[in-house]
Amino acid sequence: MRWQLPATQKETITCYDDLGNSKTHGLEQRYVSPTTGVCRKLVVQAVTPSSKSEVPISNHTNQASKIAIWLLANSPIRGWILFKWVAVWLWFTLKLFWSVLWLLAQLFAPIDLVDNSGEDTEVYNTGYYKPYIRGFQGQLWAARSAMEHSSRIIEEGEMDTPTRTLYPRLIIIRDPIRNEWIRCTDRDVIIRTKFIAISYRAVDAYTRGPDQEKDKAQFTEEVRATVLGQKYDAYWLDLECIGETPAEKNLDLYCMADVYRGADLTLIMLGKSAVGENECWKGWGERVWTMPEALLTSRLCYKFRDREVVTPLSLFELANLAYTNYDLEQAIINAYSGKDPLERLERLTLLKSAIWRRGTAALAPGVAPPPPKLDMIGEKSVTSGAYKAERVYALMGFFEHRIQPNRSEDDLRALVRLSMANDNDRIAERMVSMLPSTITKTACWYSDDDIYRANLWDILPEIQVAGVTENGALVVDGCRTATIRWKDFPEVAFVTTDSLRRTIIGFIPYLSWPTLIIGLGILMTSRVGGIALIVIGLVLLVCSPRLFVFSQSGRVVNAQPWLIGVKGVVSITEVEMHLYGGARGHFPRMYFTPSGSQFSIPERSTERGGSFRQYDYAKLADSGPDAGHIYTLIDTYSSTMYYFRAERPPTVCIFAGREGGLGRFVLCSERCNINELHKESVLRMPTEISQKMELSGWIALG
Repeated sequence: MRWQLPATQKETITCYDDLGNSKTHGLEQRYVSPTTGVCRKLVVQAVTPSSKSEVPISNHTNQASKIAIWLLANSPIRGWILFKWVAVWLWFTLKLFWSVLWLLAQLFAPIDLVDNSGEDTEVYNTGYYKPYIRGFQGQLWAARSAMEHSSRIIEEGEMDTPTRTLYPRLIIIRDPIRNEWIRCTDRDVIIRTKFIAISYRAVDAYTRGPDQEKDKAQFTEEVRATVLGQKYDAYWLDLECIGETPAEKNLDLYCMADVYRGADLTLIMLGKSAVGENECWKGWGERVWTMPEALLTSRLCYKFRDREVVTPLSLFELANLAYTNYDLEQAIINAYSGKDPLERLERLTLLKSAIWRRGTAALAPGVAPPPPKLDMIGEKSVTSGAYKAERVYALMGFFEHRIQPNRSEDDLRALVRLSMANDNDRIAERMVSMLPSTITKTACWYSDDDIYRANLWDILPEIQVAGVTENGALVVDGCRTATIRWKDFPEVAFVTTDSLRRTIIGFIPYLSWPTLIIGLGILMTSRVGGIALIVIGLVLLVCSPRLFVFSQSGRVVNAQPWLIGVKGVVSITEVEMHLYGGARGHFPRMYFTPSGSQFSIPERSTERGGSFRQYDYAKLADSGPDAGHIYTLIDTYSSTMYYFRAERPPTVCIFAGREGGLGRFVLCSERCNINELHKESVLRMPTEISQKMELSGWIALG
């Protein structure tokens, strides 16, 4: 089923231009004209048109160049083609004659060729790609700058929470005089008291039902006995230490990392060993909070409920017992045990992946998780308030700056806020440049993986996140953008290598008609001279195709910047024909990218280049399950072709970052009714082409 824009009413949607003028149109894909700023229906040139919005491939290339190459490529002595060849040659000579007339007209009566039609002009020679001129017009849900308005609801007590607490809000302390356990919220007492933090799984502590409170009380007594057995008089257990009010719950969740950092020891209370030690460890290790509990504490020990012994253990022992993905998480264990330090961003990225695996294993990336289970961190802190972004709150304890928990936000919006709070890491900005194996319909900026096998820390972002919208769209600043032309191949101005010989030879064909006309004019007064000029003129006309092609046969050293799209797979020869009329001699006009797209195949010779085999690779993909979703992008500035897969034709190209010696360029389609762009693909293109893109204002990626 094809994706369609969300409708505001039956069969129509309404969008607004930069001046606030509304426009109602159908559900077809649209784009904003880079010339007028008007929203228009997208017309796509396709190898095989299959819908009303698709047209055959066409071009506005210099006709004389195309005809000249055809005349040279086809021999006139092949039977029936003789008459066609003569007809085409006559048409070519008329083209030359028209050029002479136009030159004379310009000399004696200059013609105003200014285009006031409002249409996209064919001649575009500013030296830049055509820009994307529609900016973000909505309101931010959460903004990076405190000076910007945010529509996010600030919950009770949020503004009063200190940036760094460094200690829990409440712990349970034994009063030796009264010989009873009391709740202590005195800051000075908590700071000076050594305590044990308790980690457990709810199903190992109590069973839901009529005896639930009795089970909790029994579990609490077992914890207290164990704490006393370890020569401690204080502990933190979420069953007793999580607050009742929303403000207290938010503060306790915000301070969760401080609990385990401040604890002198973390005790893991496991279920009964009789049901299986491995099952107890596996269940505990699958919790979303297992990483902060284990990695942020100074010491670890564990106890089974049906055994008295308390056993100390190291991180390596814990990982072998509790973590089913130990091979993937070994680098994290090594880093926090001091064996093999990791760079900050790499460590945080690995931690995010580990926590995401534990949160909701069946949840697709970019989708808000369901309400968390009771056994994720205990009982009250998350379950009573239904924090949808619990995984981010578990992760934020490893960051230098944390964010205030908010029940109304999901994982993605919380992740953006955490990224903005820790600007040096720029996690969200880096994700924009990545191409995941699956791009979600909403929050398309999010990525857990990259088809190009790059890591998050490999990417150097060139944009900055300004905020996030209520529906999860990322608003970015500092984008260099270019629009992609789909309706046809435009006329491209280009410059070849300097050659005096080619310049002189290129001028000779235009002398053929003047020579012929002068010969006819003096035929009556000077028969010999007239016949000589007529013969010379005819010879020049016959040789004109070859002379004309030779004059333009040099290597293209500079071309007018255009990004041109075609639905389907187009060969290099066909692209050269549509752009420049073709390529003759030793200088090709276009090249395949060696590593810029998912279909790229590099040459293995002594020189770097793209293999022609990627054409066959893309053709094969276009005839398989991805049929109808393979596109060709032609960049005239770098003379490079790219094959890529997308759900819809992208109309905007954004320079978002750099990686591996190339730029990361995000290809997006437009959703005019909600003023957002949607990521369709990402290409690795030469970084220098970004200098031919103009800077845009805020852009929303949703």
